[in-house]
Amino acid sequence: MLKSLFIQNFVLIDSLDIQFEKGFSVITGETGAGKSIILGALSLVLGQRADGKSIKKDADKCVIEAVFDIRQYSLEPFFLSNDLEYDAESCILRRELYASGKSRAFVNDSPVSLAIMKELGTKLIDIHSQHQNLLLGDNRFQLRVVDVMAENEILLILYRKEYSRYQALKKELKELKEKAAQTKQEEDYIRFQLDQLEEAHLSAGEQEELEQEQETLSHAEEIKGTLYKVSQLLDGEEMGGVQLIKEAYSAADSLERYFPRAKEIGERLRSAYIDLNDLVSEIEMLKDDVEFNPERLDFVNERLNTIYSLQQKHHLNTVDELLQLQAQYEQQLNDINSFDEQIADLQRQLDASYRELLQQAAVLSGQRKIASEALAKQLVQMVMPLGMPNVRFHVDITPREEPDSDGMDEVCFLFSANKSGELQPVAQTASGGEISRLMLCIKAMIAGFTALPTIIFDEVDTGVSGDIADKMGNIMHDLGTKMQVFAITHLPQIAAKGQAHYFVYKTDVDDRTVTRIKRLDDDERVREVARMLSGASLTEASLANAKDLLRQTT
Repeated sequence: MLKSLFIQNFVLIDSLDIQFEKGFSVITGETGAGKSIILGALSLVLGQRADGKSIKKDADKCVIEAVFDIRQYSLEPFFLSNDLEYDAESCILRRELYASGKSRAFVNDSPVSLAIMKELGTKLIDIHSQHQNLLLGDNRFQLRVVDVMAENEILLILYRKEYSRYQALKKELKELKEKAAQTKQEEDYIRFQLDQLEEAHLSAGEQEELEQEQETLSHAEEIKGTLYKVSQLLDGEEMGGVQLIKEAYSAADSLERYFPRAKEIGERLRSAYIDLNDLVSEIEMLKDDVEFNPERLDFVNERLNTIYSLQQKHHLNTVDELLQLQAQYEQQLNDINSFDEQIADLQRQLDASYRELLQQAAVLSGQRKIASEALAKQLVQMVMPLGMPNVRFHVDITPREEPDSDGMDEVCFLFSANKSGELQPVAQTASGGEISRLMLCIKAMIAGFTALPTIIFDEVDTGVSGDIADKMGNIMHDLGTKMQVFAITHLPQIAAKGQAHYFVYKTDVDDRTVTRIKRLDDDERVREVARMLSGASLTEASLANAKDLLRQTT
């Protein structure tokens, strides 16, 4: 509920600070006194857009602040999802407007966007006027009314959970099919590239071995000639190194009898002789193995050309990288081949979710049909005394082709104010005054089922008087026992029903006119109701009539 409203430097208001109470309150005042100004200020703090004309002349800044009691509204999820400080009991909305055109919005002293403030505002206050009665013609609003009457809250939570799952599966399947289609188009390209790589029969380390072999084959004659030269130097017939070392260790052996260290020298020369002798044998074998083989060189060159060509084509540097690319292509083809299986599995899940969704939607539809009959009957009974004795009302429920977030039902309120009139959608056939009365009764009906935001009825009683006005006042008064209700009115029958009475007026301060609002005490209230009955000049009769009206209410 709205606990207090502070307004500073807004249009004709220099400073206003007013406290409000629970229940049904009325706001009255002369035409042009500033009731719409106060309502406009409240709309701004609820997130409506502003313009520079909102700021009082010669002021640099305008401030509007509203304090709410939010204990009944379970708003913690909203505050958490928007990263706002949450107080379980109180919420402060503040709007600051600057002459420069800048605007700032705050919730509990935290800066917020207008979108967040507006969303929160709709959960706290519902400003209802004949200009806003288009809401009654909104099929979504009509469906929400039926769901409130049917007490479908838990069913809707379960349904929307399954609907979210269904939508997620639907999206996943769509993306998978798109990916499969795109990949299918690439399949021939991938398969061609993979076939080339597989035909090459690449193996790790192959390139290095082939390059070494290529060097050897390309220089075979040079290698063979050099090895022969080395062999001759070591073991040639004329002064070969091996034969010289053999003679050297024989000479060293001859000194061993009279020169002991000659033994060590001889052993080292003998070891060198054995090693070199083995080396000569190995060189001879290598020399025999090395031969110029043009066919093998052609094969090696061709093989390397294949590898180099693949590397250049794929912008890679090694055979290992080519093998990794080959593995990637193989995986892509495996994925392509598995898409059909994945799609079939997802389709099975989607079908199961759809069946579950239809079952839950059927339960919702059944509850709505039962509730709609009671709603239509009760609404007619409430509206008839409000100047519509021949009213007829029906809730038309038709199935949708596909489920949406609220189920499978399209709801349309059908209305006729005449006995012989054809039932037609409310928005097409009801007048502004008729819609106002319908909306008042609907709000009164659903208030017993859910915690509604504070309702402000802005002159919804326009065009009615006498007994009808009295009955409308009774409905608002009864509605005030369940929630906070304000009525801005010019009718004394309604003004007398309020538990609290606020009076809006203009007064001159220095060289300017300002708007004020005050709560009336009992005597002031009698005089205001009398003024509404008889006009500016109060008479004993009007005062007595006012007292009688107020006495009837209490």
